[in-house]
Amino acid sequence: MKILHRLFASVGVVALSACVHATPIVIPSQASWHWQLSGKLQTPDRLVYDIDLFDNSAATIGNLKSRGRIVVCYFSAGSWEDWRADASQFPQAALGAPLDGWPGERWLDIRNPQVRELMARRMQLAKAKGCDALEPDNVDGYSNGNGLNLTEADQLDYNRWLSRQAHALDLAIALKNAVELVPQLVNDFDFALNESCYAYKECDAYRLFRQQGKAVFIAEYRTLNKSLCSKAAADGYQLQFFKRELKGVGTPCS
Repeated sequence: MKILHRLFASVGVVALSACVHATPIVIPSQASWHWQLSGKLQTPDRLVYDIDLFDNSAATIGNLKSRGRIVVCYFSAGSWEDWRADASQFPQAALGAPLDGWPGERWLDIRNPQVRELMARRMQLAKAKGCDALEPDNVDGYSNGNGLNLTEADQLDYNRWLSRQAHALDLAIALKNAVELVPQLVNDFDFALNESCYAYKECDAYRLFRQQGKAVFIAEYRTLNKSLCSKAAADGYQLQFFKRELKGVGTPCS
């Protein structure tokens, strides 16, 4: 919490210039991965750990890295969450419609300079805690009932801004969902994470990531399905099966 308060008090938007030469970590395309966003952190033998930025300390992240893990830090980049430490700092004018099925969350006006400054501070916090990469969530607000009249152009501009900010901090960054934007954003993001693209028959879009040698992590909320595992293996995706609360350890294909 002290790190959080110190950063929020002192850090503004990351300055970008032509002289920045970021070198974010490369996520191996066939890496094993653990994705857990709630509950006591489990420690399966996986290379990549994707965990909540706010709920895990610098010491926890440092311990994972000391054991050779790559740590990806999750935060919501497109929604306001009423339980976060910085919730009171978001302007009321930037809060949109509630997220369907997610109590306490509202879509954010990603065009708002204050929203962007707060997100930049979150990325600075990730850097200070020792995260290797970022998983910004809810980066497809334009395609939802956001109550803010966000457009696809607004979303592309914001998502590319997130990527530039991450790379300026030498952090890798995932494109989370936003399947329809993959062709426009594949060059800007270092790897991809998708929920339920097999359920929605949308996984083919991620071949563009694999064509660039980038990792594609897919989460399906169902029990192990060997047929889907075969499809994922053929496409070079890392598929895993989870319970929706993301409290425990998922079941990978192998």
